[in-house]
Amino acid sequence: MDTLLQQLLELVVAAVDFVPRLAAALVVFVLSLILARLAGRAIVHAARNVDEEVRKLLSRLTSAGIIIVGTIVALDQVNFDVTAFVAGLGIVGFTLGFAFQDIAKNFMAGILLLVQQPLEIGDAIEVAGYQGTVTDVDIRATTIRAWDGQQVVIPNADVYTSAIINYSRYSDRRIILGVGVGYQEDLSRAEEVFLAAIQGLEEVLEDPAPAVYWKNLGSSAVDMEAYFWIDQTESSLAEITSKAVLALKEAAEREGINLPYPIQTVRVHQMADAEPL
Repeated sequence: MDTLLQQLLELVVAAVDFVPRLAAALVVFVLSLILARLAGRAIVHAARNVDEEVRKLLSRLTSAGIIIVGTIVALDQVNFDVTAFVAGLGIVGFTLGFAFQDIAKNFMAGILLLVQQPLEIGDAIEVAGYQGTVTDVDIRATTIRAWDGQQVVIPNADVYTSAIINYSRYSDRRIILGVGVGYQEDLSRAEEVFLAAIQGLEEVLEDPAPAVYWKNLGSSAVDMEAYFWIDQTESSLAEITSKAVLALKEAAEREGINLPYPIQTVRVHQMADAEPL
């Protein structure tokens, strides 16, 4: 009987000792939830000039970090073995990271893309062998609308580790057109004619100035290249290229400059002593 009373007394004492600890743990946990929410809102408000996806990511990571720390502190209040708990979380995290390493790579690459912003929604880009306009960038993948109208979803790990050509990063864009001029033509005169034809297009920028260079002695013509710049925010690349080609051809026809097509000469020699097959 005395033993039973002693056990009950010890249980009551333990309960009385545990209740304040439990109350403290609950207070710490609730405060961590409140602090996490306030911190998340503060980050969203403070980072108004940052991309929306980046703001959401930073807010969630901050909130999650505060809640995790608050949970560990709360567990410590009730004498829970926090060291073993953290070690267990580390083992679980390592196992999950190994099992889902591709997802983890895309996630980390997505964070880096959102923070560094080498591309933005609406940019015309070329990456991982695809060309098109960026329509979405999230944590897992980057979505582009290819120039043939197809939707292409590229894992962020592939985007981050590939060379990115961003055609929209700068407004000025250089165009190069090749023309072959007949060997019998006056090349200095042809250069003046073609340069004037390019300069006559209103969409062509004066600075950098257009230029014409002779590139190569081809098999049937002297190869020339015309270099000029346009503001692609105001002009269509395809449209201006088409207009420039027409302008060069019309200038050549008007000035009588020969633009030869490839010619192949075939000579047949008949052997006098050849026997019929």
